[in-house]
Amino acid sequence: MVVAVDKSSRIFVAGHRGLVGGAIRRHLEASGHTSLVLRTHQELDLLNRARVDTFFAEFQPEYVFLAAAKVGGIMANQTMPAEFIFENLAVQINVIDAAYRHGARKLQFLGSSCIYPRLAAQPIREEYLLSGLLEPTNDAYAVAKIAGIKMVQAYRSQYGFDGISLMPCNLYGPGDNFDLTNCHVLPALMRKMHEAKMRGAPDVVIWGTGSPLREFLHVDDLASAAVYLMRNYSSDQIVNVGTGSEISIRDLARTIQHVVGYQGRVVHDTSKPDGTPRKLLDVSRLNALGWHSSISLEEGIRQTYEWYLRSAHVQGQ
Repeated sequence: MVVAVDKSSRIFVAGHRGLVGGAIRRHLEASGHTSLVLRTHQELDLLNRARVDTFFAEFQPEYVFLAAAKVGGIMANQTMPAEFIFENLAVQINVIDAAYRHGARKLQFLGSSCIYPRLAAQPIREEYLLSGLLEPTNDAYAVAKIAGIKMVQAYRSQYGFDGISLMPCNLYGPGDNFDLTNCHVLPALMRKMHEAKMRGAPDVVIWGTGSPLREFLHVDDLASAAVYLMRNYSSDQIVNVGTGSEISIRDLARTIQHVVGYQGRVVHDTSKPDGTPRKLLDVSRLNALGWHSSISLEEGIRQTYEWYLRSAHVQGQ
């Protein structure tokens, strides 16, 4: 069912200190919501089933945004697959089940475009899920997210629980992770360019050939879509969330280089993996529901770089 989320409704944003959860929290607060239920990892370990159950029993959230997840780039996914599959499965199982059992009116599960087959036809439609082999560099994470989708669908089918699932494309923005050991490509490039500029380094080395195509969505746009769909969408069908446009990693690097003001060369280390060759989402379902992205990639990169310069990442260097 489609629901009216009141300004006073109790809303639990799981993962509110992360990139996605933080943006959803900001959007809700800016929209006048006054009863957000927020817990840090120290206050509520979502891996602990008993604590999650106690939390839901005590606070009775009416709406749940499940934005908490273990995420990372190619290196992190390749070196820690056991952690990626275990932690994501555990969080999803604990939160989805507790939300249902303690009477939440609606839950929104945040997935990822990496759930789709590595060689899916482009642009990727929602029905392509499970139609082919996954990208091997992040299959543990993808399997966990697919399990989350299936759990939400199963609880809707068997129990009538109103859960929906969103599949965002690559995200970036204020609050992103800039740790080069486990961050995604856009913040990694931004940090490398900035540090090379500060050192006066003659070149920056980036992974792969630069040929893969990616779609990037500013996290504030995702938050807008997430809140919009929480209010206006109810179905077992997953919904892609993106811009509908793509850019090569090579051109992304050039855009970031321009924004950062780095004057050196960009060198491609072709011994490193490219990952999925192309990953563009078909967002026609989302657009038909009445939502479109509004933040251009260059504008979003500028906003993110301004945030990065103000953050502890730079101050602590």
